[in-house]
Amino acid sequence: MFSITLKLMKKSARMLIPAGIAILIGTAFIAATFLFGNAMNDALAAQNTAQLGGANYVISPDSGKDLTDKDQDYIYTRTVNDFQLDRIRATEGVKDARASYAGSVTVTRGNKHASSYVITTAAKRTLLPVTITQGDQPADSNEIALTKSVADQLGVKVGDRVTVNSQAAQYAGKTGDSAGNTGDAGDESAQNADGTSSHDGDSDAASGASVSSDGANTADSGMTVRVVGLTDDPNGAYAYYGGASVLSDNVITAMAGSNDFGNLPVYLVYLDIDDASDTAAASTVKQVSTLLPKHFSVQSRAALVEESVKSMSSGETSITTIFLLSFGILAMLVAALVIANTFQVLVAQRRRTLALLRTIGANKSQLYVSVLFEAGVLGLIASALGVGLGIGLMAALCQSGLMKATGMTMRLVLSGPVFTVPMAFGIIMTVIASLGSARSATAVTPLEALRPIELTDTRRAGVVRAVISVLLIVAGVALCAVSVWQMSENIAGRDSMADKQYPLVLLAAIIGCALIFLGLVLSATFWLPVLMRGVGAMVALAGPSAKVAHANIQKNPRRVAATGAALLIGVTLVSTIATGAASAKQTMNEALTTRYSVDMIAAGTDMTGKQASEAAKVKGVQRGIYAPTRMMTMKDADGKSLSVLVVGVDGVDALRKVVRSDLSGVTIDGDSVLMPKYSAATGKDIPLDKSVTFTAGAAEAQADAANGPSGNDANGSAENGNGQSGGTQTLTLKPRKVDYRRIASNYAAVAFVDASHFTNGGIKADGHIMLMRIDAEGAGVALNDVFTNVQNVFSASAGVTVTGPVAERTQWETMINGMMALLVGLIAVAVLIALVGVANTLSLSVIERTRESATLRAIGMTRGQLRRSLAVEALLLSLVSGVVGVVLGTLFGWLGSYMVFSLYGDTVFPFEWATNGVVLGVAALAALLASVAPARRAVKTPPVEALAEA
Repeated sequence: MFSITLKLMKKSARMLIPAGIAILIGTAFIAATFLFGNAMNDALAAQNTAQLGGANYVISPDSGKDLTDKDQDYIYTRTVNDFQLDRIRATEGVKDARASYAGSVTVTRGNKHASSYVITTAAKRTLLPVTITQGDQPADSNEIALTKSVADQLGVKVGDRVTVNSQAAQYAGKTGDSAGNTGDAGDESAQNADGTSSHDGDSDAASGASVSSDGANTADSGMTVRVVGLTDDPNGAYAYYGGASVLSDNVITAMAGSNDFGNLPVYLVYLDIDDASDTAAASTVKQVSTLLPKHFSVQSRAALVEESVKSMSSGETSITTIFLLSFGILAMLVAALVIANTFQVLVAQRRRTLALLRTIGANKSQLYVSVLFEAGVLGLIASALGVGLGIGLMAALCQSGLMKATGMTMRLVLSGPVFTVPMAFGIIMTVIASLGSARSATAVTPLEALRPIELTDTRRAGVVRAVISVLLIVAGVALCAVSVWQMSENIAGRDSMADKQYPLVLLAAIIGCALIFLGLVLSATFWLPVLMRGVGAMVALAGPSAKVAHANIQKNPRRVAATGAALLIGVTLVSTIATGAASAKQTMNEALTTRYSVDMIAAGTDMTGKQASEAAKVKGVQRGIYAPTRMMTMKDADGKSLSVLVVGVDGVDALRKVVRSDLSGVTIDGDSVLMPKYSAATGKDIPLDKSVTFTAGAAEAQADAANGPSGNDANGSAENGNGQSGGTQTLTLKPRKVDYRRIASNYAAVAFVDASHFTNGGIKADGHIMLMRIDAEGAGVALNDVFTNVQNVFSASAGVTVTGPVAERTQWETMINGMMALLVGLIAVAVLIALVGVANTLSLSVIERTRESATLRAIGMTRGQLRRSLAVEALLLSLVSGVVGVVLGTLFGWLGSYMVFSLYGDTVFPFEWATNGVVLGVAALAALLASVAPARRAVKTPPVEALAEA
């Protein structure tokens, strides 16, 4: 019987191709998902250990032990001197040792500035975590190997000189402190998750010394160093920072605000140990261990890699794999519907053959096993091809280098699940999907070999299915209604479960949507044929071809429902995601508009008026004002201290040009200050007395003194009458409150004062701000282009940042568009498979209606009319299912948007015409293409031959 089955498969190969394609796509997706997870794990493991460079051993804090807070403090306050590097390097078998210390510096050449992450050097370049692509690593004093990107940005090549500086060096120079607080700095470095001593410039400010080891003053001008090499970061060791530059020991010491390399805080030391002999390597490790501080040990690179992979086994990569795998399983479930229809086609086509097999002695169980065996063989072949396709696609992705943009270099990593899971899933799903057809095959009687039989399925759907479907829909609607009610109560400020158990309320909404959708899919045999009958009745008025299509589509409601449900799944998911993404963008845009009063701001200590003038000329920048700023503190009426950015402007009229707030009836003069009504930090009302006093702290005043006269001398104090004394600046003014929001979100409030306070010496500016109003649409440019061009204007100033709702909106839209493209692309696989099912349904219809088609031809229907009838039938199947999917998806998208984005503002409920239109257009086009092959089969057979055959 098995040999007969294989021969039947060979004969019906063309009919099996659509089902094989469905299986192939689904299994390829699953295989590619596992390969992607493997590649991610491998890339992240390599990235996590990339900072070891060529080190095969590392000295690190002990793990897996019960350490007290005192022990932790001890570990993260160790310095280079504590590790006795000279003795370690002198130990037999140790080729080199490198203490891991890192930070951030500003690199300057001429009027160009760039920020760079910097690390310590090593005697041998193999121990460095970055690659020296040109020149050499720093070996002597005052040397640097720059990242290629920074070198290109500054126009620097090997042999040139640049100036490096850091906040720590500047602070140390101003305070005259000598290598203080290294313990605190070490503690901050310990908080970094990437295993490095990330002692960046922001945290280094507390560590301070004023003079480098070679005596160079780094207070303001920085250190001039020679570029001896260029670096690259091929393994993504410092992908977050765009790579890392390498500094000689004396330079990195000065940049840390210290005067002794041995005082730098470290807790990782990388070793290059001769491991040609395991015994010798073990002996070397033992000797090195005796030189270490307590709670430190030597660990091999292999052990670190193993720990890294283990830590990720239940982390982000497994979540990503599960997420993608869910779409692969969805594709296979849709494919199961296609496979079921395919085997119905085969059984219908072979009804005479099966009947003849019964007449020569084949029993029902043999026919049953034959169909299942055929399904298993088809599943095996298609799944194997799918796995091969998945491997090929992943290999192409790895070779393309597309993932390098994420900072990771991915490679193809094969594993057992890549082969076993998709093939097992493909075979099992194919066999399960063929069970119904196998049962139909056993119902064929020997008499059917002698007479024609109408195989149209007229069975009614079961009552149990109807009851279960109704219960699922009712339960789903109830869960969704309760979730919406709880959210509305929360938004109204009333007691609600969403306030304390928001994840539970959100989960209830998701489960409710899933139950509604499952109930609709299960009950599709009831409502979908009725809906198609109603639409078909209107379409039938178009002519005889449409009337025939309308009659034919009603003959097998169960198959129509199965095909429609397959397409419904994919279209609903696409529409849900498109609606949710559109709602997210519009809701967040409106929320950002209401929460910010200025479209875009640029602020920094080294901003220049020339840059502001250039920014004002950027296309899309409608208006802009450039103003001096000073960070000061004040106390509200409750005595709470607030950090305030004081901005000097030329009256309220200048402010109206850029601030989106009601400033009518407001003035700004020498005695008043314009204050926001609400705190940017808490969102609560700021209580104010009749006058407020702004103070610039003593530490800031010391910095001013270090920079020279600022107009704040005794004479200035007396003249201004603002209470400046002892180096502290104060300013007392009458507040006027207006509801403007988040001018600069880094401060609790932004206060606007008359610019004369800055020009007459009352306040010394420590920075500048540019407030801009943006009209990208009116200028005919993209919002992202405006943001990028303004950023480029200020790129030469390392201390200037560009923020505001335009920036956040740009980043938000980029993220949403990326996620939407990914999800729609994934679900498109299911839609593609469902459209294959439309072709199968039409093929079955043609086979069943062989005699009917011949009769129509015999009484005068032309070939063109017969083709059109099949095309109309395909359009009815795809468009009715597609429209229902769009409606469902839009409703689900609206519900999801309300549950998530109502927390941020008034939710927008859009209808995504463009995406939904494209989906329906693709479905219609694919349906027309799917009707070509069945139509050709229907018109190819002469009427007389078809009647005789039937």
